[in-house]
Amino acid sequence: MEITRRMLAELIEHARAEAPNECCGMIASRDGRAVKVFRGVNAAASPLRYEFDGRQQYRIQMEIDDAGLDLGAIYHSHTRSAPYPSETDINLAFYPDALYVIVGVAGEDPDVRAYSIRDGAVAEGGLDVV
Repeated sequence: MEITRRMLAELIEHARAEAPNECCGMIASRDGRAVKVFRGVNAAASPLRYEFDGRQQYRIQMEIDDAGLDLGAIYHSHTRSAPYPSETDINLAFYPDALYVIVGVAGEDPDVRAYSIRDGAVAEGGLDVV
């Protein structure tokens, strides 16, 4: 999926604003290009995990569907560890066609990585910054 630098900066800003807790959200896409970032609420309010507010997640998914867009990615932050999917992240990866973007803000410089997670298998890549 292609994403603009402005949208990438929006993900990083969201992660920093929610720290020390993890943030979460969704990215709508069309034809493999990110078109809109939807900030979510981490109902867990935790620095160790995220839990998308169910009602908000449903509303965002309906808005994406109603606009004829695709769920391009689900994103969240890691505030204390490297931006690699945890066992919990892998176990809760219910959307095999979406990318899973992790915004690492544990260090001074943010590190944003994207993964495909299918049937427990993790493969890095799939996010092109344009």
